[in-house]
Amino acid sequence: MPTSCASPSPAPFSSYSSVHPPTSSLYSPLPWPSSGTSSPSRDRFFNLLKSSPLPRPQPSPLAAHPGSSLAKSSPARCSRSTSRPDPQANPLSGVFFTFFQELGLSEKESVLLLNRNQELRHVHVDSLRARVESLRSQGINGLDISCLVSKSPDVLTADETGSLLCVMRDELEGKISPAQLKRLLISTDPRFLAGFEQKVNLLFQYGVPKEKVVHILNNVNLAKAFCLKSIGEIDRLIDFLSDYGGVDLIIRRPLILNYHLNEQLIPRVEFLLRLSGGDRDTTACVIRKLPAILSYSVEHVEGHVEFFRSSAGLNDSEIFRIMLVFPNMISASKDRKLRPRIDFLKQCGLSSIEIFKLLIKAPLLLGLSFEDNLAYKLGFLVKIGYKFRTKELAVAMGAVTRTSSENLQKVVGLFLGYGFSCSDILAMSKKHHQILQYNPSSLEEKVEYLVGEMGREIEELLTFPAFLGYRLDSRIKHRYEAKKDIKGERMSLNKLLSVSVERFSAGTVKKIMKKC
Repeated sequence: MPTSCASPSPAPFSSYSSVHPPTSSLYSPLPWPSSGTSSPSRDRFFNLLKSSPLPRPQPSPLAAHPGSSLAKSSPARCSRSTSRPDPQANPLSGVFFTFFQELGLSEKESVLLLNRNQELRHVHVDSLRARVESLRSQGINGLDISCLVSKSPDVLTADETGSLLCVMRDELEGKISPAQLKRLLISTDPRFLAGFEQKVNLLFQYGVPKEKVVHILNNVNLAKAFCLKSIGEIDRLIDFLSDYGGVDLIIRRPLILNYHLNEQLIPRVEFLLRLSGGDRDTTACVIRKLPAILSYSVEHVEGHVEFFRSSAGLNDSEIFRIMLVFPNMISASKDRKLRPRIDFLKQCGLSSIEIFKLLIKAPLLLGLSFEDNLAYKLGFLVKIGYKFRTKELAVAMGAVTRTSSENLQKVVGLFLGYGFSCSDILAMSKKHHQILQYNPSSLEEKVEYLVGEMGREIEELLTFPAFLGYRLDSRIKHRYEAKKDIKGERMSLNKLLSVSVERFSAGTVKKIMKKC
């Protein structure tokens, strides 16, 4: 008959201590809650420890980072036993079981953790508790602690982790997001945390204020941006960006630090430079307007450029000038937004040069939603008399992209309230498309001044609607008051307002001198 495989009940914890005394005075085993008697929890823990198979050690996914000297030459941080540990040869099992219970780990999880990380057995439990307190001081608590320790037990023993937590506490005043810190500790081999303080100090040396450094660290992939890059690589990246916005660019778009300098950032900037004809200043202007443009691959940007070449007939210089006023054109979907808008302009009879001129003045036509924005405005323009597939409709659509649907409706309502018909509004907007995008309150003030103070007929707006585009105080009132005594009340509105400041001033002086 085969003998039973059941393990005999272990002796009380005190007997282990007498037979196997601690090898170092640093170890101070904690007694079981019921000293000297058998404990079911302790018995289960020892049985699990004796019978659970050792897992095959798995290397950290970052330990073999391509090109890393650490991945090639550094020895493993801690040795992994290839035989099952004997609980009777380890008097600290009870101490660690109690410690892991405090962290919320089960018996099985505790056993697996000890088997995976033998170095834990050689660290004083007070040091482990101090490390846990450091983690809690950074906002990692409760289940987050047990999850972190289970997935990355080295966090309790690695010196690099301790140094990182000191930087977080002393240099950054504990303002790094706990979730951000937890992701870093779980995903990164402790060896790659070395030098973190020097890399953070590099940002300070470039003049980044502390609150902005915290903002940057909370919004990047810390492993990619800092741990897997040397301090020299980070320095070269920031130096390369100095011509395009430097640290201000990084503050506005921290994710730039995630990118590889040679493989990503340099090719993307060089493509924009070629598109601009080598104009570094205008290229920098585009990047400063939209730092997120550096997140798009060369293939993505090149695809958009090729679309404008083939569909709209634009050359690289024209495409870049549109990009300069509206860099978000790169983020617009070619199929859902760009192609339907260009097709609309072509159906309205616009040539390539006319498409270019319209998009320079109204680039939002490429980015606004059709269903939630453009459709309402298109319907409104058709109601006041614009015809489909006409250049006038295309130009009017460009003008109303700079106003909301509600504002457009108020402007039309204001003109109707003053007695204008839809055909009158159509005629005025064809002469001066901007009247459809003006502020209704400002329009009302100008109309009241025209009729009340200047004593003119409101119908004069039909011949000179541009009157509504000039500033009331600095242009209309100023010039009217200066000229009314010289030219009288019936002076031409066009001549009064459209001449340059220099010609107006010279003419006023000459008239005054002649009158004298």
